[in-house]
Amino acid sequence: MRTEAIVHPHRATLLLAAAIAPLALCAGLAAFRDSAPAAPAALVLVLVVVVVAATGVRLAGFIAALSSGLWFDFFLTSPYQSLKITNRADIETAVLLLVVGAAVTEIALWGRRQQARASRRAGYLDGVFGTADIVTVQHGSPSALTKHVSRQIVEILDIDACRFEAKGASRRPTASLDHDGSVTQSGRPVDVDRHGLPTEDLIALDVQHGGASYGRFLLTSSTRMVRPSLEQRRVVVLLAEQVGAALASAVD
Repeated sequence: MRTEAIVHPHRATLLLAAAIAPLALCAGLAAFRDSAPAAPAALVLVLVVVVVAATGVRLAGFIAALSSGLWFDFFLTSPYQSLKITNRADIETAVLLLVVGAAVTEIALWGRRQQARASRRAGYLDGVFGTADIVTVQHGSPSALTKHVSRQIVEILDIDACRFEAKGASRRPTASLDHDGSVTQSGRPVDVDRHGLPTEDLIALDVQHGGASYGRFLLTSSTRMVRPSLEQRRVVVLLAEQVGAALASAVD
């Protein structure tokens, strides 16, 4: 599951709309500027910024805020059709429009990030519960279980590949994902948030239960840098623990 910023499918069109919508609105409101104060118009422009910011594209939100402030000044403050402002109240309104517009953009983006984070957590739990369902099926083969969990690990960590290896099948990789979610390489801790997962070697995740080892998952992250969160890594560890419990039950 990728954690990059949201890419809007119509980004160019959105950026253009963010610049033009405040212009069109201010030009229309200019017909009523003699009978209506500027403050309500500023509130309408803030609403435009909110709508644009809700798309999740930060640049579009800032463009909408800047365009709103610019055209509010040009059309709705004296002297009209000029970027000069002589009235102190209008100056304060224009500045507040820019500040509030930028703040609203950040708040909207924060809300989208929180929603995306909640969605990822739901996905992690779906993976855990899906694996738990397989574990409870008595006739399910260990091979089917380990392949299923391997796919879940790839999806959760956003890595290239993952496979299960039975105990003692080959040499141990220099990197490992430990059961507290930390990553070590050649005995030294790896700052995953900063440097990402090791790319030059496989990463071993031991599958154990009751002190006995039943093999390990070998994680491959070699084509690009990925930085899964501690939460993601702990979910993967939980999946490995479920596999360990299932394999121990199969042996018994």
